[in-house]
Amino acid sequence: MPSYNLNVNGQNHAVTVANADTPLLWVLRDHLGLTGTKYGCGIEICGACTVLVNGQPERSCNISVKEASGRTIMTVEALSTDPQGQLAQAAWIEHQVPQCGFCQSGMLMATVGAMKAGHHGGQIAGELSNVCVCGTYLRIKDAIQTL
Repeated sequence: MPSYNLNVNGQNHAVTVANADTPLLWVLRDHLGLTGTKYGCGIEICGACTVLVNGQPERSCNISVKEASGRTIMTVEALSTDPQGQLAQAAWIEHQVPQCGFCQSGMLMATVGAMKAGHHGGQIAGELSNVCVCGTYLRIKDAIQTL
């Protein structure tokens, strides 16, 4: 079975999987125990599985472990140690964004990725394509406007 080297949240991991096309999502959840990244639609639409790959948002359901190998991956578990992650989390708390919270890890990761690209406020809001079934979009927008 092939083995891949992943740098996730600043730590290196050697991961052995049966198939090189295994989605990064399942490696993060099932092999590394990082369950903050959620499975939503599985077809790259909802964004619940968003992580940062080399600092930019990627839907982890649609990137293979082979493609992710050798790249830097950040999951929601690392946001509290990242300056932009801390800002986004504080804004989410201040504006009471989560309702059920299922989509919020992906929303936060997409927001932090936009921040890392130098975007702010309304610019970020216009870039998000993540889906929130609870419909907390107004609170998300309010939180993002502060960034």
